[in-house]
Amino acid sequence: MNSIIRRGTAVSLTVAACAWIAGCDDSYLDQSSARSQQPISSATLAKMEALDTTPSSPTVIRTYKKEAELEIWKMKSSGEYALLKTYPMCRWSGQLGPKKREGDMQVPEGFYSIAPGQMNPNSHYYLAFNVGYPNAYDRAYGRTGGSVMVHGVCSSAGCFSMTDDQVADIYAIARDSFAGGQREIQLQSYPFHMTAENMAKFRLDPNIDFWKNLKDGSDHFEVTKNEPSVLVCGKHYVFDAATKDEVKGNEPCPALKRDPNVEAQVAEKEDKDEAKVAELAASGVKPIRLVYADGGQNPVFTGYKDVSDPEALASGPQEIVLNDRAKPVSAAVKVAVADADKKRIATAAPTLVEAPAAQDAPATVATVAAPATQSGGMLGGVTGGAKNVQKWLHLGGQEPALPPAAAPANDADQQDAASPLPPHRDNVHLASLHTAPTPPTRRNSAETPADAPDSAPSEVSPQ
Repeated sequence: MNSIIRRGTAVSLTVAACAWIAGCDDSYLDQSSARSQQPISSATLAKMEALDTTPSSPTVIRTYKKEAELEIWKMKSSGEYALLKTYPMCRWSGQLGPKKREGDMQVPEGFYSIAPGQMNPNSHYYLAFNVGYPNAYDRAYGRTGGSVMVHGVCSSAGCFSMTDDQVADIYAIARDSFAGGQREIQLQSYPFHMTAENMAKFRLDPNIDFWKNLKDGSDHFEVTKNEPSVLVCGKHYVFDAATKDEVKGNEPCPALKRDPNVEAQVAEKEDKDEAKVAELAASGVKPIRLVYADGGQNPVFTGYKDVSDPEALASGPQEIVLNDRAKPVSAAVKVAVADADKKRIATAAPTLVEAPAAQDAPATVATVAAPATQSGGMLGGVTGGAKNVQKWLHLGGQEPALPPAAAPANDADQQDAASPLPPHRDNVHLASLHTAPTPPTRRNSAETPADAPDSAPSEVSPQ
């Protein structure tokens, strides 16, 4: 009998650990589907009416990790999308950059599709919907993992985590859009708002080429105020393009047809942003990289403990200034420097500001900034974390053969696949994943209700 109990306990721990490794797994469901039928909040309905939209109109979701924000955009009667509401994100985990493999606790970045079948009314995390990771882009790079959700409970192991009240409102908005005939909701996941200021600050980050590709999609949305169509070919995203030929993520793009008017507007916006980036670089804006202990949360939740890894929020991200001394100065930067010099002369400025390439940085900075040495493919001989847990607990079974080598990675995928995953959280937490977690203590009515969907910061203009 004791051996049966021990084996049952080991199996429970294994399943719980597998749930953590896979992401925000909903293997254990809370059978309370009535909460999924909650109506959209009255405050949100009032904003819809003021915006000239309806609950049944199509929805687009946009998320920003650094700012910890989730935006809901709704289609107006004119056919264009407008920002309805910005929800402060209660928790996200990992670092800025894409999710690459199972168990890395990264929140994905990219363009994802949410269908009605991905909605989970019985979620272990109050309410949830699967964002659709991995998509065609992720699969083109051999990326692994799954079960990435937008959910409640303010606890993240690779998901977009909101409070219960927030996710109830977001879930209801998505549900009513599906009821109105929308087949898929596009989720645009960004590392930060794709402004020239942010692109200048992160211009030397190893993910910058990937982020420029995401910015192209963001620019299409913001120029047209319409949901961009998304293709993946040549191992990159292509927006607002059509073709009659078959498209494969890891093969060259076929002949594509685009709207020249849209492309001209997007190119004009990109040119302006690139000129602004060059101007900021010339004026001395330093290239940086942010390193988080384990993700972050919106400042409105300061002191609002999450149930996953609250110690990681004790301090903000570490800002590391990168050394771009050896980076060649582009023609655009030289022009921006010359323009800045002329302005200073005209205003009798006492000194000239040189391009940031001439600035020194500590030797350790260059070491941190250097991308990791690339090894043999994305998967690089790493087996599933769930199998490792089974082996640790001596549950038997043969290890499967190693998966085939992934396609060669781009600059954003230069992480060594054999590098260790983030530290596992304590066994008590893993073992408790199969029981409904206790929601964080809510503030009383005398305090600012940070978790109420109507208490989100004022809407911001699209950037």
